[in-house]
Amino acid sequence: MSAAKGKSFTPVELLARLVAFDTTSSKNNLGLIAFVEDYLAGHGVASRRIVSDDGQKSSLYATIGPDDEGGVALSGHTDVVPVDGQTWTSNPFTLRSEGGKLYGRGSADMKGFIASALAAVPSYKARKLKKPIHLAFSYDEEIGCIGVRPMIAELGKDLPKPRMVIVGEPTSMQVVDAHKGPVRWQVDVKGRAAHSSMAHLGVNAVTYATRLIGELERMEQELKQRVIDIRFEPPYSTLQVTKIDGGTATNIVPVGCTFVFDIRALPGLDPDEIETRLRRFAEKRCLPEMHEIAPEADIRIERVNAVPPFGAERKSEVVALALKLTGQNETYGVSYGTEAGLFQEAGAPAVVCGPGDIAQAHTADEWIAESQIAKCMDFLDRLGDWAET
Repeated sequence: MSAAKGKSFTPVELLARLVAFDTTSSKNNLGLIAFVEDYLAGHGVASRRIVSDDGQKSSLYATIGPDDEGGVALSGHTDVVPVDGQTWTSNPFTLRSEGGKLYGRGSADMKGFIASALAAVPSYKARKLKKPIHLAFSYDEEIGCIGVRPMIAELGKDLPKPRMVIVGEPTSMQVVDAHKGPVRWQVDVKGRAAHSSMAHLGVNAVTYATRLIGELERMEQELKQRVIDIRFEPPYSTLQVTKIDGGTATNIVPVGCTFVFDIRALPGLDPDEIETRLRRFAEKRCLPEMHEIAPEADIRIERVNAVPPFGAERKSEVVALALKLTGQNETYGVSYGTEAGLFQEAGAPAVVCGPGDIAQAHTADEWIAESQIAKCMDFLDRLGDWAET
């Protein structure tokens, strides 16, 4: 599905092209990346791939205007969540327009923003930009902001580092300057198997897993009272056990149990506190008893992914710019995570602002309003005005 050389597309036409690529995180995104490369090249814009270790996925980075550092990067992820188990009215990978809404997987989250950014390229090329506008498209955001990290590592090295970053996650074109940070752990409990009629000879891994979960529940209740920030819904850091698996048969003392938990941390919460407390509980309240029967018993706690909480600086230049471009005077906080905190940690101050409603993300019959695409295009046009000054 190639792009005709130098051809301009409307954002809706580009969105249809992008939605047609099934870029579910479990699959590769190389077809979409090749299409975007071809489209950009047709408008005289060079781009560079940052390929995953296995070669199956790639981020893409491009610069329009002066080929140097500074300016603004427009950041978006190319992957989408699965449609498995969902009932769709139409093919999720064929864009459908009805009643002012555009239906398709990723339409809101977040191919609508990528399509808008690509549709703005011909206009940007026709301008005399004094500040560069960069495009930064990543992969595997939906499974832990994985693909953006190698790209960020190249900023200021092989890739020009932007002065600011606008992450186009769906915010209904409102300016978001703070979000919670998802951090996820896996806990593996190893006991000793025994016949259930001789339970005293075994160590029940499920039992000790529940003790650990009980401690997590106590921490959860404390977090609800600890820090309240009414900008978020809910206004506190959350902690949840999200997956558990243990045991082998109904007549065997379980030798193993694994569970996963995560927190959605408010800016300012240190996830190390949670992990340190759980490790201490395991070492003092669980392992001594387990070792009395089974010296080989063990509890392993591994942090499997972390996306930092995001909070822009109070007088952040990029927040001021986003407010100016949207014509707004108020910012918002959200509970979902984005790549903004990773950019900010790398020295590129960020803000989140993009078309679509997060309530539609990940749902069956996901949609984005055409009016939101139009608002985004106006925003990007004003960004072009700014880049010319």
